[in-house]
Amino acid sequence: MSDFTLNILGCGSATPSLRHLPACQVVDFRGQLMMIDCGEGAQLSMRRQGLKFNRLSHIFISHLHGDHCLGLPGLLSTLALQQKGGTLTVHTFAEGAEMFGKIMDFFCRERDYELKFNIVDPSKPSVVLDTPALTVEAFPLRHRIPCVGYVMREKPKLRHLRGDMVKFLDIPVARLHSIKEGADYTTPDGRLFTNEQLTKPADPSASYAYCSDTLYDPSIVPYVSGVDLLYHEATYADDATQKARERFHSTASQAACIARDANARRLLLGHFSKAYNDELRHLAEAQSIFPDTLIANEGMTISL
Repeated sequence: MSDFTLNILGCGSATPSLRHLPACQVVDFRGQLMMIDCGEGAQLSMRRQGLKFNRLSHIFISHLHGDHCLGLPGLLSTLALQQKGGTLTVHTFAEGAEMFGKIMDFFCRERDYELKFNIVDPSKPSVVLDTPALTVEAFPLRHRIPCVGYVMREKPKLRHLRGDMVKFLDIPVARLHSIKEGADYTTPDGRLFTNEQLTKPADPSASYAYCSDTLYDPSIVPYVSGVDLLYHEATYADDATQKARERFHSTASQAACIARDANARRLLLGHFSKAYNDELRHLAEAQSIFPDTLIANEGMTISL
């Protein structure tokens, strides 16, 4: 089982339809669940996909349009009914923290978990979460209102010990962690063994970037450079390029240009307008520029 997995709960745009729900994703990182945006239907989608509420620890909101955050009050209330413990941190703008704080104090003052708000400044890039294994950075996007994207980068992993060398040299257990971190080892009789002799290369670290509602904007490329998976909104196909510009959204081909210029490994399209009966045109237009493109759909799970 992957220790870095993306679950798609909703990939439609502003209006829910029979085909798609509003924006919502859940990242499962080593058993810890982190939600990105929380449109209507988020908690029902979590149940359908078997995602456990009590493992949810962070919610990252990209902007304060309803299709990206109106599922939040209901989800937070349900977590209280489920008697979730621990801490849940919602990463949002100052206006969002004030608004959702008042809603929760009115409807759900008593809860077993601690609800925290981490204030995100949408005007500049910033690290919003830094753990021993993962960093999450917010960066500005160009939309009709303040909006940010998020990039999650797994920190470098430890090297793998060579069991044969550990046994041959009878290396004390207390020294093993430092060797995995890159240290050499000197035997009691003075012989030096380099780290390369004692270990094998670490597994590669994974990364994921989420570009929510945004006008086509090449300036974001440095923020998402080299990610393993890039999610980029593709509300429209090329038949509606002018509409995309007017509404501060992107087309599938524009998303593909961002993925190509950022040297991303894979591209995932989402946030589809309800005007389309399918996304075949989106896929074809994007793949003509960036072949390794996927179409998001509710229930999809992608291992990073």
